[in-house]
Amino acid sequence: MSETPIAEPLSQPVRIALPPAAPTVTHVIIGVTVFVYLLQLASAAIFGYAVYQIGWLEYFGARINDAIRAGQVWRLITPVFLHGSVAHIFFNMYALFSIGSFLERHFGHRRFALLYFLAAFSGNVLSFLLTDGYSVGASTAVFGLAAAQGIFFYHNRELFGGQAKQAISNAVFIIVVNLFIGLTPGIDNWGHMGGLLGGAMFAWFASPRWEVAGISPNLYLHDQREFREVVLGAGVVVVIFGGLAFWGML
Repeated sequence: MSETPIAEPLSQPVRIALPPAAPTVTHVIIGVTVFVYLLQLASAAIFGYAVYQIGWLEYFGARINDAIRAGQVWRLITPVFLHGSVAHIFFNMYALFSIGSFLERHFGHRRFALLYFLAAFSGNVLSFLLTDGYSVGASTAVFGLAAAQGIFFYHNRELFGGQAKQAISNAVFIIVVNLFIGLTPGIDNWGHMGGLLGGAMFAWFASPRWEVAGISPNLYLHDQREFREVVLGAGVVVVIFGGLAFWGML
């Protein structure tokens, strides 16, 4: 069980055990994504490419606007499992492992899974509306995780004290740097922006809001966030980005 230092006004910091939530969903997502990439390589080696050097899995799962307008709406989610190169999947999975392991311990398994796929959906919707060609990759979801991490620390800034300020600054710095890198031709920066917005919207409503409960020395963290707020956050993202996707298909 991990612990976190909690800053208490006018007293010495104390350590309170965090909920013992292992990052199982993070590990499963990484495993599935790596497996799908191996299938991408195998299908290209065995069956060749479909069109324009796009492998068969990408052909049926990438964000391709004409296919989405034809009703293949699963392409607003499936690109999160597909990648264009070893470097592409390595950096995305490294970021997912680094940020996702932390967030899942705090958000819990189901809330973290919702965050990941809502951010992926939001990113692919904005990419669908504002870019041509095709796109693949988990960076839409990863940007949503980065936004959620900053919002989590903001909501719990009184508990984490100076650590929260540093964590928020780091999250903003990482987001800005990666958006700047995303200006490079061939990178789907609109997808990054969409994932950032979707993850931030969901986290604003659904991020844990902790308070210290119990009697010293038996202190523990109690999440004040109610289930209906999590549902509301998910609903806001689905309604806004689902509505945008519907508008783009008209």
